[in-house]
Amino acid sequence: MKETYLDNAATTPCDKQVLKEMEPYCGKIYGNPSSFNEAGRKARKAIEEARKKIVGIIGAKKQELTFTSSVSESNNLAILGLIRALNKTKKSHIITTRIEHPSVLNTIKSLEKEGVKITYLPVNKEGLINLDEFQKFIKPETILVSIIYANNEIGSIQPIKKIAKIIKEIRNSGLTYPYLHIDAAQAGAHLDMKVNNLGVDLMSISSHKIYGPKGIAALYIRQGIKVEPLIHGGNQEWGLRSSTEPTPLIAGFAKAFDLADAEKKKNLEKQEGLRNYFISELRKNFPSLKINGPENPRDRVPHIISAAFEGIENEQLLLQLDKAGIHASAGSACTSRQIEPSHVLKAIGLKDSEARSTIRISLGKQTTLDELKYVLKILPKVVKNIKKLYPEELKKHYYGRVD
Repeated sequence: MKETYLDNAATTPCDKQVLKEMEPYCGKIYGNPSSFNEAGRKARKAIEEARKKIVGIIGAKKQELTFTSSVSESNNLAILGLIRALNKTKKSHIITTRIEHPSVLNTIKSLEKEGVKITYLPVNKEGLINLDEFQKFIKPETILVSIIYANNEIGSIQPIKKIAKIIKEIRNSGLTYPYLHIDAAQAGAHLDMKVNNLGVDLMSISSHKIYGPKGIAALYIRQGIKVEPLIHGGNQEWGLRSSTEPTPLIAGFAKAFDLADAEKKKNLEKQEGLRNYFISELRKNFPSLKINGPENPRDRVPHIISAAFEGIENEQLLLQLDKAGIHASAGSACTSRQIEPSHVLKAIGLKDSEARSTIRISLGKQTTLDELKYVLKILPKVVKNIKKLYPEELKKHYYGRVD
């Protein structure tokens, strides 16, 4: 058995250089960053140096970056915080898509219950929105557009720059809104993260998706945009996110982001090559295999492969692969306990049976060709065994038929 980790879209292993960067702040430099003493000043200096490093990469000002505990929190702060600050819930309109991460969709659904009008943009079979359709939905009362940059299940990249251009033209006509927020959790290691290039007003950034520590993330908020804090307390992080800042995690996050930026081109080329090889070999073994997401490689991040194995229930497939040391997933880790098929896969037109046949294989910078060859060796055997042993009554339950 060869341990093969292919769930990097869920989380990535912490880079050794990141762990080394964090080490001093776990022992030697342990002060509270808000304390007015030498220990506290050392911790504060480390945090501000980390902030400076991150804003330098995204092309922002230091007061535009707020550290949070997760992208889920960043998304909540961006969406709820903005609407709360405007104090006109029942007169607001938000545009989002049907394939957002649950931390966006469920936050927006909570506002919908309070009276905020919501437009859920459909996507085509590749998981991409229609720009003409998007523009038609913008109204004078549209306060916010929140769109995932790169989808975490099928890897589709939304045309953020074109979306931002449409919004800019509308705002140039005399309107203050809408603001544009993007969930960039899956983009940090692969795509352009410069906020002015993208034209975004708010951006959620992840650490643990780019080989940094868990428990830390950030929200970019363009200067001048008012956001109401969700957590009240000691007034840390510009008063937007109270609680003692975790110095080791922040230092690790900044190091991971710096490495991701420096290694972006190299890792992109490597993962594109591995992805293309893997998909090509998969199709040789499984002629009826369906690869979900955009056909054009430029419209998808290189590390996410969503594949539907007809007639195979994904839970059984993942279980058998796991026993062979191959660790993949069915999709978003945040919805892995749900019985219902993925909302993303349904939004791109998959039937329930196809959605339940889909697994997500996500590559990392540590993934090797030998590991993928091992998967290609094991996978056909696993599928064959499942088809042979799979109970007929479960086939009927999942697919409404018996082969």
